[in-house]
Amino acid sequence: MTWFIWALLSAFFAGLTAILAKIGVENVNSNLATAIRTVVILIFAWSIVLFTKTQPLSTIGRRTWIFLLLSGFATGLSWLCYFRALQLGEASQVAPVDKLSVVIAVILAAIFLHEHMTWHHYLGGTLIFTGAVVLAYA
Repeated sequence: MTWFIWALLSAFFAGLTAILAKIGVENVNSNLATAIRTVVILIFAWSIVLFTKTQPLSTIGRRTWIFLLLSGFATGLSWLCYFRALQLGEASQVAPVDKLSVVIAVILAAIFLHEHMTWHHYLGGTLIFTGAVVLAYA
């Protein structure tokens, strides 16, 4: 399968996650809901690692560890904020605003990774931003 198919599957599961999470945070503290979700993901991810052939942890370099740990912290903060937003708002409004992460990722990729931006990136980013704003205030 290509990266595009994996990305579509990711989008599908992320959309499903928003609906399931909205229902899940209805009668529980959003931080507790995030912790429960994290345990499920932890068990799921380590199960995949243990049952598939992967490289030993000892082969992972220090720089990789640092950035994976930072990414994990960023993910945790994102999830805490996302669950709180879902608890306070409508999933149909929270999810599009959350997807502004796409625009932020493109901007950060240009700044820090020196990825080349074309008019497609600017137009697509503008459309995503505009769509998120329209849906947030619908």
